[in-house]
Amino acid sequence: MADTPNLVLTGFMGTGKTAVGRAAAAVLRADFVDTDAVIAARHGPIPEIFAERGESVFRGYEAALADELAARSGLVISTGGGMLLAEDVAARLGSTGRVFCLVASPETILARVRADGVADRPLLDTADPAARIRELLAERSARYGTFEQIVTDGRTVDAITADLLARFADRD
Repeated sequence: MADTPNLVLTGFMGTGKTAVGRAAAAVLRADFVDTDAVIAARHGPIPEIFAERGESVFRGYEAALADELAARSGLVISTGGGMLLAEDVAARLGSTGRVFCLVASPETILARVRADGVADRPLLDTADPAARIRELLAERSARYGTFEQIVTDGRTVDAITADLLARFADRD
């Protein structure tokens, strides 16, 4: 996929970015990059970054990684749920890629996050994670709405991936 646009996935946690990104990369025979995994490998566990250094430091790591990834092509990139909320970061990744936003209902998100382990999600470290999800989705809805959206509720990874790749292939 050299000299081809990157395929960039954004959206709230639990919408399927990593699973769909891995599946899309396999079909495209492209390198897959999970930005949260890269940051954790370089700087330590994300919950520790948030607790010890703060969210702003974490967002700085995301911005630096966006610069690095935007200099490459042919990648499938799964971003952290807040990474593309910053317009400058979104513009960098969008300059060399096509961005899609995976979306799901708050109920689906909570079920998926609980299945994965809510304890690993610093933004949901609260007495009422469901209310926090609704609050964060409301805060982020305008920004997420700037990207082409793909609904993931009640759909298999294969079905979502096929939909994504059909849209990605249609570059008009």
